[in-house]
Amino acid sequence: MSRDRSGLLAGKWDIVAVVAVGGALGSLGRWGVGALMPWSGRGFPWATFVENVSGAFALGVLIVFLLDVWRPGRYLRPFLGVGVLGGYTTFSTYMLESRDLLATGQDTVALAYLAGSLVIGLAAVWLGIAAGRQLAGRAGRMSQRNPRPSFSTDNEEGTP
Repeated sequence: MSRDRSGLLAGKWDIVAVVAVGGALGSLGRWGVGALMPWSGRGFPWATFVENVSGAFALGVLIVFLLDVWRPGRYLRPFLGVGVLGGYTTFSTYMLESRDLLATGQDTVALAYLAGSLVIGLAAVWLGIAAGRQLAGRAGRMSQRNPRPSFSTDNEEGTP
């Protein structure tokens, strides 16, 4: 069964470009953490753990701002959520390192890594959401103290 996919990305090349740029930046961040915390194949793979947990936290904060604070836009979510955080976090390395730990007989470390990454990652998202709400609340209070000028020509009753 053949489908015509020529229209699949029609009008979306700008989004693909934004995701690619964000992914490149996120991947550079992941590379930097890996360079600071190299893994020899023995012991706990801290770099990937730190990347995934901090990325989960950042995603929690980001989702609050994307949904509750910032105006919807075409590029912000694809750039930050899919691109930067998608490039920074890495499920594939997490799985490969888990497999390597199991293959070298480091079962306890592997299970701690697998379970710990999942549980602490979920907790990090929850904490990120809580932190995002706190930050959003502060931003809201600050904007109430210093309201933005209104450029509307309507008065408060809704008449011009």
